[in-house]
Amino acid sequence: MNKRIVILGGGTGGTLTANRLRRMFSDADITVVDRDDTHVYQPGLLFVPFGLIRPKDIVKPRKRQLRSGIRYVQCDIDRVDIDGDRVHLTDGAVLDYDVLVIATGVRLMPEETEGMTGPGWMRNVFTFYNLEGASGLERALSAFDHGRLVLNVVDMPIKCPVAPLEFCFLADWYFRRRGIRDRVELVYVTPLDGAFTKPVASRELGNVLQRKGIELVTEFNTGQVDGDAGRLISYDERTVPFDLAVVCPLHGGADFVGRSSGLGDELNFVLTDQRTLQSTVRPNIFAIGDATNVPTSKAGSVAHFEGDVLAHNIAQFLAGRPLDAQFDGHTNCFIESGHHKALLIDFDYDTEPLPGHFPLGVGLPLLRESRLNHLGKLAFRWLYWHLLLPGRDIPGIASRMPRAGKRFETISQ
Repeated sequence: MNKRIVILGGGTGGTLTANRLRRMFSDADITVVDRDDTHVYQPGLLFVPFGLIRPKDIVKPRKRQLRSGIRYVQCDIDRVDIDGDRVHLTDGAVLDYDVLVIATGVRLMPEETEGMTGPGWMRNVFTFYNLEGASGLERALSAFDHGRLVLNVVDMPIKCPVAPLEFCFLADWYFRRRGIRDRVELVYVTPLDGAFTKPVASRELGNVLQRKGIELVTEFNTGQVDGDAGRLISYDERTVPFDLAVVCPLHGGADFVGRSSGLGDELNFVLTDQRTLQSTVRPNIFAIGDATNVPTSKAGSVAHFEGDVLAHNIAQFLAGRPLDAQFDGHTNCFIESGHHKALLIDFDYDTEPLPGHFPLGVGLPLLRESRLNHLGKLAFRWLYWHLLLPGRDIPGIASRMPRAGKRFETISQ
């Protein structure tokens, strides 16, 4: 009997995994499940509030991104029966599997923060982490001509951890372009003790904030968003006033993970071996991308780098061979900084973002603003639709983090 592979989630990780596996197993029964047929190019959400891209230009049907022979099922997931090797859908259908891949990403949970979805929601409190919020924020920003704009990260982890910084940098550029930057205060409020999670990058990105005149408020754990009064309130009762708040809400895994006994952690992220991407609960379950609890950034590049490791290990599992612990946590992020410039960071589990060049001793500059990085970010949209999602390798970009070109002596500074 043909092997049955069920993939839950038709986003970045699920789509590229399905396409890679179809190329490897022409006779396997591969099924992808998702609740809708709307695939959003999520890096594009950052540009929507500033009028740099139209929402319709970052959306395509999920089904059309899948190779011929892959079955697509549009339905919500009720639960996974990990003992019976079955997925139960909310319409009553049951999908049996030999291998299950969970790629359902993250769920935004603004309702978990007191007041966030209250009277101020979509009025003076927004998020740009979904299409509705990004589109609403575009209208709010176009009408905003003075006052205090606060970007607030409620808690980690969030998808694309650099996106809030990018928003601040682009807001600085946006208001300068409109000639009103001197009438707008920009504030970045984070639960971290610096601008980023890693020391070298945190120092450099903090310097960029300072150069652009963006106030940095650290170690702020948001307990309440009061839209009526225009203020953020932390658990230790500190307050940050705002006229317009852009909030990155609490993130969690898919609801069905919590209804599937033992599959996930307290936030519904799938318990996953960080090197093999195999579930720690059952050997025939794997996970990829934002859905996992692996200690790396929840970014699209991570799903890309995980993809070939995951497909290889699924093949190993089906052949009865040992898995390879190949995934090193490789993460690669462009950080748009405005004025047609961007930074680039490249790191893994063991190496923090460092200066130098990517992918070799010559190439894109790391941890430095440049127009070349900006062009790289713009080019990535084409690569995403035409190489990454179809499950092809991007020439010159390996899944393992390259060490050539990085200035490792920076670690001791």
